[in-house]
Amino acid sequence: MQTLEPVLVVDLFPLERQALLQLLAQLDEEEWQKPTVCAGWTVKDVVLHILGDDIGFLSGKRDAFDSLSIAGNPPDLSVWDNLVAFLNERNALWVEATRRMSHQLACPFLALTGAELYQYLQKLDLFAPGDTVSWAGPDAAPVWLDIAREYTERWLHQQHIRDAVNRPGLKDPQFLAPILNTFIYALPRTFSTVRAPNGTTILLHISGASGGDWLLQRQQSAWQLGKPDTPDIAHVAASVILDQETAWRLFTRGISKEEAMQHATLTGNADLARKLFDTVSIIA
Repeated sequence: MQTLEPVLVVDLFPLERQALLQLLAQLDEEEWQKPTVCAGWTVKDVVLHILGDDIGFLSGKRDAFDSLSIAGNPPDLSVWDNLVAFLNERNALWVEATRRMSHQLACPFLALTGAELYQYLQKLDLFAPGDTVSWAGPDAAPVWLDIAREYTERWLHQQHIRDAVNRPGLKDPQFLAPILNTFIYALPRTFSTVRAPNGTTILLHISGASGGDWLLQRQQSAWQLGKPDTPDIAHVAASVILDQETAWRLFTRGISKEEAMQHATLTGNADLARKLFDTVSIIA
């Protein structure tokens, strides 16, 4: 099994933001008020949330501003349910407070924060230890994975907007392949409570121009990610084949695991194959 290559996406941030701003410039007033899959949020609300993500990242990471210091007594954020509830509440408060902002004003702000974010990211040591990427595991992640997580957040919310206004998605391999390569880092956490003999291997094949093959293997009482050494998959315990559209929607809870399995091919150990459909690559 080959070691995975890091997912390096810094130079995609200005391209993703340019595509978003070009999309928003095309929307009419009715489209700005279209509902999205984010419960209770319109297209405008999702835009405000993206702006909040930029401001939160720059304030916390670049400027070392401790927003928790004004949050009263936050719960133990090492507990997954506490973290989800805390972030959902904070995001809702931000969107509620910024709804008084016009979309004509929000777009120049997005251009500004996008430029400052890219400028900051270019200065970082991508291979230094970074913050925890909670959906990937409890340990500190390399900076490149933390940044890749931030890219997936912005790509996903742009996709929510594109779906809501019936525009084509940003799904060229240049943009989508790094999304899938990042999302699969949630697999070891998904299987963290699954016990199996050392050497037990699960194959995930995502079809499409942005897809690929990944292995999850039990090694020394832990699950490790990698790439197949050869195309021979005769010795895997289970395999799952997904198309790229189903994969990214499954990993972000855009579709249910039951719906995703209707579009998948599962072979080998049924319990191991089905467990993969519990993977969540966002905080939700």
